[in-house]
Amino acid sequence: MPNVKVLNMKGETVGEMTLSDAVFGVEVNGAVLHTAVRAYLMNQRQGTQSTLTRTEVSGGGKKPWKQKGTGRARQGSTRAPQWTHGGVVFAPKPRSYRVTINKKVRQLAIKSALSAKVAESDFVVIDAIKTEEYKTKTMAEMLTAVGAKKKALVVLAGNDEKVVKSFANLPGVKTAQTNTVNVYDILNADTLVIAKDAAEKLQEVYA
Repeated sequence: MPNVKVLNMKGETVGEMTLSDAVFGVEVNGAVLHTAVRAYLMNQRQGTQSTLTRTEVSGGGKKPWKQKGTGRARQGSTRAPQWTHGGVVFAPKPRSYRVTINKKVRQLAIKSALSAKVAESDFVVIDAIKTEEYKTKTMAEMLTAVGAKKKALVVLAGNDEKVVKSFANLPGVKTAQTNTVNVYDILNADTLVIAKDAAEKLQEVYA
């Protein structure tokens, strides 16, 4: 079982935490991570793009010129795709890009992503992440003290509005809760900063 130091918000070591092998020590499965990240990105697409085909463009009812005898190519409508203001060939239409993956694959992907962060020493446990006031400076100083890199994902056990809003103005920093954390955000972050109670909750849910 991997052991990690538990730091306070000043970056001082205040203890150790033993992580579960079932969640933070599994073999990293690249194929599953790829599947989960692809599904996440696909599901972010709105699929609202839409352009008009030749049947939907207004006008073009009259044949531009007679079929034969003019010396020009035959044309049936000024709204055919080759004309200016004509319709679009194979026009994109609203559609759903949604991809679903089954529960076991999703859970394995989360475990693989967490295990990868622990293996790469980009996993920082904080005994408690809290603030009495809305203060971005406090959170910036905490991230510097614990050695977090520029892109950080901060995982909390629950929704703490003061903490979340204090992080909101920091570029490259994103917050998540244990029930909203996803594979893409974990892998996209250079450092995963997690509250101790959040780490315990993840172990309880995914072990």
